[in-house]
Amino acid sequence: MSREARLERLLDFLHRSPTPWHAVAVMAERLDAAGFRRLDEAEPWQLAPGERIYATRNGSSVVALQLPRERLDALRMIGAHTDSPGLRLKPNAAQSSAGWLQLGIEVYGGALLAPWFDRDLGLAGRVHLRHADGRLEGVLLHVERPVAIVPSLAIHLDREVNQGRPINAQTQMAPVFLQGGDKADLQRLLLGWLEAQHGITGAEILDFELALYDVQPPALVGVEGELVASARLDNLLSCFIGLEALLESDGSQGAVLVANDHEEVGSASASGAQGPFLADVLRRVNAQLGEPGDEGFIRLIQASRMISCDNAHALHPNFTDKHDAAHGPALNGGPVIKVNANQRYATNSATSALFRDLCREAEVPVQTFVTRADMGCGSTIGPITATELGVPTLDVGVPQWAMHSIRETAGSHDVEHLTRALVAFVNRPRLA
Repeated sequence: MSREARLERLLDFLHRSPTPWHAVAVMAERLDAAGFRRLDEAEPWQLAPGERIYATRNGSSVVALQLPRERLDALRMIGAHTDSPGLRLKPNAAQSSAGWLQLGIEVYGGALLAPWFDRDLGLAGRVHLRHADGRLEGVLLHVERPVAIVPSLAIHLDREVNQGRPINAQTQMAPVFLQGGDKADLQRLLLGWLEAQHGITGAEILDFELALYDVQPPALVGVEGELVASARLDNLLSCFIGLEALLESDGSQGAVLVANDHEEVGSASASGAQGPFLADVLRRVNAQLGEPGDEGFIRLIQASRMISCDNAHALHPNFTDKHDAAHGPALNGGPVIKVNANQRYATNSATSALFRDLCREAEVPVQTFVTRADMGCGSTIGPITATELGVPTLDVGVPQWAMHSIRETAGSHDVEHLTRALVAFVNRPRLA
């Protein structure tokens, strides 16, 4: 499979996934096309060895499995998350100022706010409706053209702006949306877009979860296309790579991809890594194909391994002092093992050794990241999943710049590097 074809699929996935709900819908399309059978959590499951199955929760999280052809005795798990920091609309979003209809926003996660100014913003998410016959339905909305912008204040009116000033998300970041509009216009526009996209008429909007996003398309950047620039690389890049690896599994081993929502806000939800979604799915699978009961489930988990994939901080050429001198991952230098003595990452020497051996087998370079001792450290779904399940886990990721910005940058060669390592993982006969 060519690197160029994989990158084309990546750019298409990023473009079509402005929200977690859209990302899961696109992933489900690919799973369906690859012969995976969608299961409903509210229905009984009948499973068979060698099957490919998946389930979604809240429309924003997915667990997909390649069931082994023989007895279920170990799983090769890949984890990622579908959400990214950004601006979400408040429930009563319409507000007016200086003759403009604006949108009240709430900051989701730890967003880097300054890059959101002066961007062409589209609108996407899900809307719940009541049809004329009383039926309730949730549908996806994706307004792909620029309909809003957060304008900067001219430097002439704030001469000290380049000396640094705080940004107040409540008072300074409401996007302008429609000149001369009023609150009824937002409902009217949403209904019009729903009719255009879904043919829905005569329905009432009951509620929505909508987000603004940058409509600038993802792109390969650099003289030789060395870089991938896009919104939401953290962490749709890992979702894409994990899905690529699962689809390329040879079917001989039990393999799992879990992509959880809500990582950027702590993972504490029914569809987040701190919730029961993954354990619920695995218990049902084990009850039919493994050794049943608590004893059998614990043995399955302890024989399994989890690779949590979430991007890593690459060495920035303009800020080299922000890294420990011995732990500055390079873009296109291979996947990064993420280490933290205080368990912000789940890696230990045993799981790290497994990943280094996988990279040797796949003939890809590997790097290590540890934050400076005088700086704080982020976290991932890795420690949370390890805590909830007890599965031996490590944290890895593709190195990137500008994490949590509206547009992030990663190395285009690293997409292939991590995919190859994960394919080696899902096909590996022995995990220890």
